[in-house]
Amino acid sequence: MGLAYLSPVVRYTTAMSKRLQVVVPDDELHAYEAAAETLGLTLSAWARQSLRRAQQEVASGDVDSKLQSIRAAYAHSFPTAGIETMLGEIEKGYVVETD
Repeated sequence: MGLAYLSPVVRYTTAMSKRLQVVVPDDELHAYEAAAETLGLTLSAWARQSLRRAQQEVASGDVDSKLQSIRAAYAHSFPTAGIETMLGEIEKGYVVETD
């Protein structure tokens, strides 16, 4: 039978969405509801925003560790050339010499 018996709106949201159930203590639930209400959001919208924000923080990585890596790399001294010389050498690598 599929989703054909549902209205177009319900069919769309049912086919395009997944339900996530999260078990939390009552006091946390009330705090989440209050936070959502303060922002004028439904609890579902607030939860989606919060989950997206948390995912972005994880995906972008730790800023402090990135800065530490940059500082460590900056402390090294390796032989290099000026930018024009390096670009010229790169360009030479693209040229195929034929006999």
